[in-house]
Order: sequence, then C-alpha cells, then structure tokens
Amino acid sequence: MSNEKYDVNQMPEKSPLSFQIDLKKFEKATDDEKRQQDVMSESVSFFKDGMRKLMKNPLAVGSIIALLLIIVMIVVVPHIVPYGYSEIVSVNGKRDKEATNMAPFEYSEMEQAYIEEGGEVFPHIMGTDEMGRDYFVRVVYGTRVSLIVGVFAALLVVLIGVIYGSVAGYCGGKVDLVMMRIVDIIYSLPDMLMVVLLSVVLREVLDVSAFPVLKKIGVNMISLFLVFALLYWTGMARMVRGQVLSIKQNEYVLAAKVSGAKTGRIIRRHILPNTISVIIITAALQVPSAIFTESFLSFIGLGVQAPMPSLGSLANAARSGITQYPYKLLFPAIMICLITLACNLLGDGLRDAFDPKLRR
Repeated sequence: MSNEKYDVNQMPEKSPLSFQIDLKKFEKATDDEKRQQDVMSESVSFFKDGMRKLMKNPLAVGSIIALLLIIVMIVVVPHIVPYGYSEIVSVNGKRDKEATNMAPFEYSEMEQAYIEEGGEVFPHIMGTDEMGRDYFVRVVYGTRVSLIVGVFAALLVVLIGVIYGSVAGYCGGKVDLVMMRIVDIIYSLPDMLMVVLLSVVLREVLDVSAFPVLKKIGVNMISLFLVFALLYWTGMARMVRGQVLSIKQNEYVLAAKVSGAKTGRIIRRHILPNTISVIIITAALQVPSAIFTESFLSFIGLGVQAPMPSLGSLANAARSGITQYPYKLLFPAIMICLITLACNLLGDGLRDAFDPKLRR
C-alpha cells in the first residue's frame, strides 16, 4: 500500500484512454466566487428582501427609531409625570395661582417653600401654560392625539381607497368611467376650503349625546375623521386602480377567471396582494398629511375639543404670547416637524425598498 498522501487540491490525472473531460482545463472557483454564488442562490420573499433594503437606508432607520421613541414617550410619560393634561398645578391640595407661564424647570414660590420644608415637587420640564397646567404633559397628550388622528385617518384612506380603486380598476368600462369621474370631481375641490366648511357643518349637525363613547371623543374629532373619510381617499383610489388595471391582464388572473373564481376572491387573493407595496407606501405618506391637517384645524379652532390638547391647539394658544414666551410655540412646532419629517422619510424609504419599478 502506498504511503504517499493524496493532495485534495491537486487535479486528478486523465487517463489517455478515457473519454472523460480533462479537469486540468478548468480552474477552481475562488472563495469570493463561492460566496457570490451563495448570495445569488439564496431565496428570500418579497417582504424580507424589502425589509433588508429598508434597514440599509440610514434615514429610514433613523425615522423608525424617532417614531418608536415618540410612541414610547406618549405611553410612558403619563404614568411617570404626576400631572394631568387638564390639571392645574397645586401644592398639598392647594391651587398654586402663581404657577402660570413659568419657564422650563422653574418653580413657583409656593413650590420652593414646599421644597425647603422637605417636600418633593416633580419639575415642570417645559414650564406651565397661562392657566398653570404642566406644559410637558400637554405636549405629550397633544402628540398622542395627533398621532392617533394620523394613523386612524390613514386606515380610513386605505380602507375606502383600496375598495373603491380595486372595484373601478377590475370592472373597467362604464363602471370605471363613472367611478373615476366622481374621483376627479372630489379631487378638483380645494382641499383646505372643503375641510373647513365640512368641519363647521358637521360640528353643527352631529349629535352624539346619546352615545357615551362618541361623546367622550368629541364632535370635533368625529367631524375630523369624517372629513378624512370624505376627501382624502382619492389619491389612494387612483393608485390602486392603476395597479389593478395592469395586474388583471396577467396570466394567473385569467386562469382564476377560467377556473370559475368569483370577482371578490380574485381581487382579494390574486390582485390586492400584488399591490400591497403601493398601499403601504401611500398609507405611510398619508399619516403626516393627516397630522398636518389636524394641526391646521386645531390652530384655527376647529380641531379637538378643549381641554383635550393637540399640537395645533397648543401652537394656537402660544401665538398670543409669542414675544414673551416663544418656547411655548417652539415645543409643539418641533413635535409636528419631527413627526412629519420622520413619516415622510419612512415613506420614501418604503417606496425605495418595496416599489418594483425602483428595485434593481
């Protein structure tokens, strides 16, 4: 038996009488080529691939972190800060009449005397307002209201726009013609004017006294949601209709029709899953638009009902003392800009990651 060791890296010799291919004519793959083949052969889903691209976008990742921090703040702060959004500052159960329009981290004379006696007073991180209420808590609750309005409005837009656009695109013909002319009429209306008019009219017409839950929300909030449901779904409907028009000509949709599948099933199972990227992107971009609209309506007095604060109502209240207390306008304005910018950057990142036309 031979004692020579066999070298695994050495190409075997070809026998002269063999019809096999001479392996010496081929070069071995390098380590880089092997790793490239592993990456090329890896199979990932559309969503997983999109999330990978999204996580490589630093602006989108920063926006996600900022939004998560804001959500954590609006959830945790009301359990830590011992003040309510409508509660006037008091010391030992006595109203502190001097605790009005205080600067950030400032204490009134009554609070300072209480601290000197050994008591503990939670600091006013953003000062107090003209009525002696803690401004930090009011900004936190205002951020909560604005985010709820933005998310709920986006859900309404997605629900109405997806149903309307998918039906118009799939049916086509006269149905599509009539439905899209309605969209064109609504789209041609001046947004802000219609929002103001509808908010005023709905606030006078709606009567929610018989519904305790709706009464707690307030007529202004309900009218605000109805305004979004009536006006802001047209963009989503147009985008979904365009996607459906191109998708319904594919072979798998025609095969589903031939097999006898109903229209609703074809739209739910075969068409809408292929438009999910457009829906997610449009919904993400709708959130800052709804927040800005709510802030604008609250700024002119048509938003949420007092004493519940919103970022727009806080900015409106701070307008009167902008020369003496500019920080009161600065805090809600920074929150509006931060939320709007984060949502816009996240929407752009989702578009770059999930839009098939931009994927390379």
